[in-house]
Amino acid sequence: MLRLKAGNERFVAGTARFATVQKEILADLLKGQHPYATILCCSDSRVPPELIFDAGFGELFIVRVAGNVISPEVAGSLQYAGRHLQTPLFIVLGHTNCGAVAAAVDARVHGTRQHSRIQLLVDSILPGLSDLDSQPTRETLLEQAVEANVRWSMRQILETPEGRERQSEGVMKLVGAICEIDTGLVRFLE
Repeated sequence: MLRLKAGNERFVAGTARFATVQKEILADLLKGQHPYATILCCSDSRVPPELIFDAGFGELFIVRVAGNVISPEVAGSLQYAGRHLQTPLFIVLGHTNCGAVAAAVDARVHGTRQHSRIQLLVDSILPGLSDLDSQPTRETLLEQAVEANVRWSMRQILETPEGRERQSEGVMKLVGAICEIDTGLVRFLE
């Protein structure tokens, strides 16, 4: 996790190295990939993990889906990362101003419905928002919802047989994080 934090510090400071494509690096990656972290994150174009963590080719295994929701396909991708790539660090990365989370908040508070497939994403987020207090300002509610959604995805990962097994083996660390879109700063959850 220290590499991710250092990369994010370089990104926020404006000193990111944004890996130059070198033929040697790409040729070496033909032999296989050995990422040091797997990141489940939102597909929002404003939050590219390789850039916000200043990571080069082959360093991160990224699974992107709106609202960083867990689905069978996402779970399969995470399982692949754990079993075959043996990445020791898993991050669930949410972000401020997440449209999928905002839609879930609107569904919870106002009963708003989305188009069919978008509603499936919203329905995947809603269980993680069940403990939210709808009394704070909308901005505060959205901030709380983003964090609750990250924690919900983490909980779902830990409740899988593979998640429990990898945790008991002591070979996997799962961490939640939130990227502040306006600054690029990533806050890791404790």
